[in-house]
Amino acid sequence: MRDDDSLLLAWRGGDKGAGRELFERHYTAVDRFFRNKVGEESGDLTQRTFLGAIESVEADRYRCQNNFRGWLFAIAYRQLCKHYRSRASRGRRFDPGVTSVHDLDPSPSTILGRSEDEQRLLAGLRQLPIDLQVALELHYWEQLSDAQIARVLDVPLGTIKSRIRRGRLLLAERLAADASSARSVEDSLANLECWAARLREQVFGQ
Repeated sequence: MRDDDSLLLAWRGGDKGAGRELFERHYTAVDRFFRNKVGEESGDLTQRTFLGAIESVEADRYRCQNNFRGWLFAIAYRQLCKHYRSRASRGRRFDPGVTSVHDLDPSPSTILGRSEDEQRLLAGLRQLPIDLQVALELHYWEQLSDAQIARVLDVPLGTIKSRIRRGRLLLAERLAADASSARSVEDSLANLECWAARLREQVFGQ
């Protein structure tokens, strides 16, 4: 199986099938990136992300460094911020370091976990500042390294490390507010990686 950069080079060379294979390979992950943030609008933003990728490839902005997936998430993140800034222009303030998805849309997520714990985790993530939510989801759901996440969000590596730590602490606070016991929160955070993997498989399909 060809790697992402090989497919990209073939696509640049005129192989449209390579382009389709590349996008099919990453479509689910990009859609997953948006679904717990914009709900039913995820399909539209996913399409915009891939259109942005096509434009960047045609303009030769991507340099093959075995990081196509992270580069694609960076485009998705910019599309997400653009989406919410357009709402801010209608009277809603948007700062991804402060504003949460819940602030912008307090209605429950359209994604439903199979268990109460999964539903609480999804709801808790939506209450974090968007930059923290993105950092945690890319770390736990997409298994990107801290260095890759730093490139996605265009911030120093140390900033990402602190965001992941802060995100876990804030998530613990959100979960504690809804939990029946402190032990439940402790167990949830201790098993966050397994929990995220289960959500990825059961809720998102991969």
